[in-house]
Amino acid sequence: MQFTITGKDRKSKARTGEFTTGHGQIRTPVFMPVGTAGAVKAVHIPEIEQDTKAQIILGNTYHLYLRPGLEVIKKAGGLHQFNNWKGPILTNSGGYQVYSLAHKRKLSSEGVVFQSHIDGSRHSFTPENVIDIQRTIGADIIMAFDECTPYPCDYTYAKKSLKITHNWLDRCIKHFDEGQTLYRYEQFLFPIVQGSVYKDLRRESAEFISSKGAVGNAIGGLSVGEPAEMMYEMTELVCNILPEEKARYLMGVGTPENLLESIALGVDMFDCVMPTRNARHGMLFTEEGIINIKNEKWKDDNSPIDENGHSFVDSYYSKAYLRHLIVSGEMLGAMIASLHNLRFYTHLMEVARDKIQKGVFLDWKEEMTRKISRRI
Repeated sequence: MQFTITGKDRKSKARTGEFTTGHGQIRTPVFMPVGTAGAVKAVHIPEIEQDTKAQIILGNTYHLYLRPGLEVIKKAGGLHQFNNWKGPILTNSGGYQVYSLAHKRKLSSEGVVFQSHIDGSRHSFTPENVIDIQRTIGADIIMAFDECTPYPCDYTYAKKSLKITHNWLDRCIKHFDEGQTLYRYEQFLFPIVQGSVYKDLRRESAEFISSKGAVGNAIGGLSVGEPAEMMYEMTELVCNILPEEKARYLMGVGTPENLLESIALGVDMFDCVMPTRNARHGMLFTEEGIINIKNEKWKDDNSPIDENGHSFVDSYYSKAYLRHLIVSGEMLGAMIASLHNLRFYTHLMEVARDKIQKGVFLDWKEEMTRKISRRI
């Protein structure tokens, strides 16, 4: 797997790139739909392939480990065979989920002992067994085990946490290098930059991660409640340090506006639950702005969901019909809205790649950001 930069914007640090995995090529910038338990909520696998045109999806190590469990996935031949997704998969390490279960876990330099949110049973994650778990799941790109600090977070805790994350990374790399894939394709390990919102810690972490020579590097611990401008500041600082020739992945981000701003700073890869989670509550992202389809104003609007939409559902269904489904709690409403939002995100990345190739990304981004961030 080699990341190759294929184009650069003239006025920003945005770039296009591509890398090849055992399950196909990925063109960046790219958005990865989140398939927490091996499924993108409310969306069929063929729809992800054909309608959203997603290139890669994300699986959740913590959730897949607990249910259906590693034996089930291994007997199927890995997650690709289990859910029948033919493209690349990235798995997170479970660090964020452990962070979100702060009241149900005990952290030490060795790893984390936590209680399952399903049945309260006790489990342990260490850098070594998290690598083994992700090997078994069979993702093309796997993440190093880290601790995601909360926001706000005091400096002393952030510094201590960073030391743990860096120690865990060394153990992850050692265990990864000593092992081998269970399936017939190569897997790649991405380290994760941490350091909360402290510039010196972020700088220290980015330099440490850069020294490891990974094919790609992730930026974690952002989009956890800090102001957007602070997120951009930390992202820019880190991108200025991480190797230019390596892929950069900003974890858990975000709104369409967040994606465009971060691309301008040099980020290549994104994931977020927002397009599907917000869809289930009736929030639609469009090129003209954000629609709350539950609002009364759409009750008798029989125009297409999105006149400029790029999913088949945009022209097939009306705003009034989708509003009816969402307000009624009909499952089809969540499916339609999720398809629309995911396709909007992937189309936004397609256009971004085109604008970067032409060297006009920044000007386009400024205009597009004003439009897509307003409420209709």
